[in-house]
Amino acid sequence: MNTWLSILAFTLAVSSAVAFYAASPHCMWAVLRSRWRFARSAGMLLALLSLTVWVSVIGVVVGLCAMLLSWMSALVAQPCLALLTGTPDAGATVPERG
Repeated sequence: MNTWLSILAFTLAVSSAVAFYAASPHCMWAVLRSRWRFARSAGMLLALLSLTVWVSVIGVVVGLCAMLLSWMSALVAQPCLALLTGTPDAGATVPERG
């Protein structure tokens, strides 16, 4: 049971990171750039759900660390994935896109 809850918590953290990345002006995927307000709200809700599940599975301190580790890993991986997949805007900064 704890394995499935841990997988759920990790999935919620990654989904939250994707939603926050979609709400960011630095998002390199055009598909994710629309509806940024909804993405920000969904990201916050998913982060709180992930934190709640992690804490219920492994405790408060370790759950907070596990949530932040999975969340930040997903946030760091997204620009790298955009560069690897060959997104046209991946090398441009926000002002360069126009």
